[in-house]
Amino acid sequence: VQLQASGGGLVQTGGSLRLSCVVSGRAFGVYPMGWFRQAPGKERDFVGAISWSGVGTIYTDSVKGRLLITRDDAKKTVYLQMNRLKPEDTAVYYCAISDKRFGSADLPSFENPYWGQGTQVTVSS
Repeated sequence: VQLQASGGGLVQTGGSLRLSCVVSGRAFGVYPMGWFRQAPGKERDFVGAISWSGVGTIYTDSVKGRLLITRDDAKKTVYLQMNRLKPEDTAVYYCAISDKRFGSADLPSFENPYWGQGTQVTVSS
């Protein structure tokens, strides 16, 4: 299983970015997908997730209303649309695919995920 994340970069406060993550090596449409991030010197934190059906999403409080997760099963891709970015959003962003078929958009679905390689997002003040 391989996950290839892209779309990171340098953006000013208030700007937008869209991250993409393409999955290969396994069926895509039956697994929840998630995004996590790791800031320098900190642990990897949960950002949000989308259920296998795409109907359910969940976000950590600090990004609610600014970040949006969507998925395109035909392209085996999950997206993270990031709006109104803040310096505290600076981190390496990782996508993950759950190992739970038909799982929900929740943290227990990501106890043992497959990880992508990460893409750097830097928000300047």
